[in-house]
Amino acid sequence: MKKRQFASILGLLFIGLVLQAKAQTESAILGLWYNTEKTAQVEIVKSGSTYQGKIVWLKEPNPDGKPAIDKQNSNPKLRTRPLMGLAILDGLKYDDGMWKNGEIYDPVSGKTYSCELKLKTNSILEVKGYVGFSFVGRTVEWTRIK
Repeated sequence: MKKRQFASILGLLFIGLVLQAKAQTESAILGLWYNTEKTAQVEIVKSGSTYQGKIVWLKEPNPDGKPAIDKQNSNPKLRTRPLMGLAILDGLKYDDGMWKNGEIYDPVSGKTYSCELKLKTNSILEVKGYVGFSFVGRTVEWTRIK
């Protein structure tokens, strides 16, 4: 009888540890990240079941003495919106160690791409933007801000 109780306790402990590890993994991208060039900081947060990211710091927030704006946007109506606070990641969902099926907006080109994220290490985030198929695209690395 004691062997059964011990086995049951071990089984429950194992299940609890697996669930806790999954929860930690899923939230591992939350926080502040430098973009590749270190010209911006992006804060990644969870909203409902998806992950989003917005620009919270710019190396040059006021070029020409005015706030940086989204001047390359393909939609003329959006070209005057400020880059500070701009959402550039949206709709990412965690799936088996990756955050997928989202979008990333590139304010340098003014274009939006499909996106997936993957943690290479705790401090390096691999960000892939693509059109169509994920194997065709551009991958960059962001660095966690400590």
